[in-house]
Amino acid sequence: MLGFVPPLPQQPGRPPSSGHMIVCGDDALARRLAVELRFIYGERVTLLLPPGRDANNPETPLTQRGRAAALFGRMSAAMNRAGNGSGATGGNGSTGGSGDTNAGVEAVRIMEAPEPSDDVLEEAGIDRAAALALVYDDDERNIRAALTARRLNPRLRLVIRLYNRKLGQHLEELLDQAAAVAMPGIDPALLDASTTVLSDADTAAPALAATALTGSSKIIQAEGLLLRAAERPPPRPGEHADPGLCTLALLSSTTNDPAGAEGSDSSGDEAPQLLPDERAVADATGRGTVVLEAISRADPARPATRMGGRGAPLAQIFSRRLRWSALGFALAAVALVIASLLTTKDTALHSAYLTVLDLLGMNDPAEGASPARQIIQILSGIAGLLLLPLLIAAVLEAFGTLRTASSLRRPPRGLGGHVVLLGLGKIGTRVLVRLREVDIPVVVVEEDPEARGIPLARSLHVPTVIGDVTQEGVLEAAKIYRARALLALTSIDTTNLEAALYARSVKPDLRVALRLYDDEFATAVYRTLRTAHPGALTRSRSVSHLAAPSFAVAMMGRQILGAVPVERKVMLFAALEVAGHPQLEGHTVEQAFRAGAWRVLAIDATPPADRNPDLAALPPFDPEGDATPPPSGLVWDLHPGYVLRAQDRVVIAATRRGLAELLRRQRSAVPGR
Repeated sequence: MLGFVPPLPQQPGRPPSSGHMIVCGDDALARRLAVELRFIYGERVTLLLPPGRDANNPETPLTQRGRAAALFGRMSAAMNRAGNGSGATGGNGSTGGSGDTNAGVEAVRIMEAPEPSDDVLEEAGIDRAAALALVYDDDERNIRAALTARRLNPRLRLVIRLYNRKLGQHLEELLDQAAAVAMPGIDPALLDASTTVLSDADTAAPALAATALTGSSKIIQAEGLLLRAAERPPPRPGEHADPGLCTLALLSSTTNDPAGAEGSDSSGDEAPQLLPDERAVADATGRGTVVLEAISRADPARPATRMGGRGAPLAQIFSRRLRWSALGFALAAVALVIASLLTTKDTALHSAYLTVLDLLGMNDPAEGASPARQIIQILSGIAGLLLLPLLIAAVLEAFGTLRTASSLRRPPRGLGGHVVLLGLGKIGTRVLVRLREVDIPVVVVEEDPEARGIPLARSLHVPTVIGDVTQEGVLEAAKIYRARALLALTSIDTTNLEAALYARSVKPDLRVALRLYDDEFATAVYRTLRTAHPGALTRSRSVSHLAAPSFAVAMMGRQILGAVPVERKVMLFAALEVAGHPQLEGHTVEQAFRAGAWRVLAIDATPPADRNPDLAALPPFDPEGDATPPPSGLVWDLHPGYVLRAQDRVVIAATRRGLAELLRRQRSAVPGR
């Protein structure tokens, strides 16, 4: 049965307006994306959720609609406290609130339906919508809905959540081709933005993996260039903080306070400060920074690093004891050859030949030879007797190792300095790949032997413990007492918390990162863990909180290059055309900088006709024709007096609200919008 929550009471029965956005999903990402679009970008949003379970069921504290309404209510209250708009709560779970400057804008419209079918999408206003986000946790459902939506509205901008990246590339090409057929002569730039395939796992994995590493660096790729944003501790008295290429953020003043909350939008003056100006950086004392540290070129000619093979490596086929035994036998054989050479005055080749025959028992007895030759033959025969069991042991070990090469490895003895990763779902699998790319040793703990990431762990020869992490002895089997960090990434908050608490009791200084859904719960956990273990590093991360800004920017038709978490805030790196942005066009780089909102980092100097449409991808390169990669069109050494022209394309770092303001100003500058 199809049901929906109507708009605000003062607007009963009002249909979705032209240009509104539709979000379809079944988990936290859909609700957070609706919040992002509504309260940050000020868009009119219709949220389509599957029907919630029985509200009278005591095991279900909140239905899907109830969770969405609660989240919208908290965001509306936060916006009201910040003085950025007004909000109200309508009946039946509808929630008001505006990120616009005008009050009285309709609330998020919440609909419930099992599937995004033709009738459901038409009821949601698909024919008048500007963009549709399909963020179900099921790839197949998202693909079916995308094909349906493209047929119903060829001009619709589609943002699709897919875990399978290769399939996502083919789907994006197919849907773009369908849009091009339906709209002949469409601008290539608009066509490129008509379909965007993203993965929340790929978006959140770099931040989660960086949390487990010292320095907490994040990598952003732009046209073959790798940008590293790194956290730096507060400078000591008398020292000056190295700003790198530029300072992107000041960490919260509570970073060094064990009882302080991790900085967020509601932290007031103690919150982290994104994109500070030079004066703010100079005045900040005792605060860490996030800087743009280095730029290096990705080498397209270098083959991808092989993460593992299907067979077992040589070091795993033969045990250490067997290898030492083989080495001892080889040294004994060499000693016998040397002895034969010195006593018989024979040639080296002939002495070696006779010794090998003696070892294998293939020579005649040296009855008429000298005593020295007879003694060497006897010693060679004794050594030959030791060769037979050695060969048998080698064959048995090789057979057993090759037979079990496809099975999961156990954590080896003496392992230390590794990362214990809990959960091999979508997120855990991506994080595992990230950690192995930088050669960080990992031990995986997974309860389900058929989990999504188990085949990957097997192919990479990653030590894996199968068992419930809440059961005694499981974390000990993962060598938690010798680990450098714990990443608790299961889908159950209580499991992650229980594992973190137990791990901290075993090793108080363990670095811990928790995947928690509820922000208030995450903040409470974070503060408690920091108070109890002030010498350790604790982070709480929400995958939907990290991924939602990237999906929102894609729905606005802009390319997102990456999202960098700064405590509980998110900073975005995006590519923008200067044309149509009054805050950029005609201004110098220095004038275009707005502290706390946006900052121009690079300019694409390539003529528009020759540009690579996707800045996140490597530029075209033929390794057979040229051994050096082509130069990037991005210029990073910007002169403050450079005047931004309409034909320029820029890379900016921006806060969520700063980017939303840029896009709103652009729309208001276009006649008829």
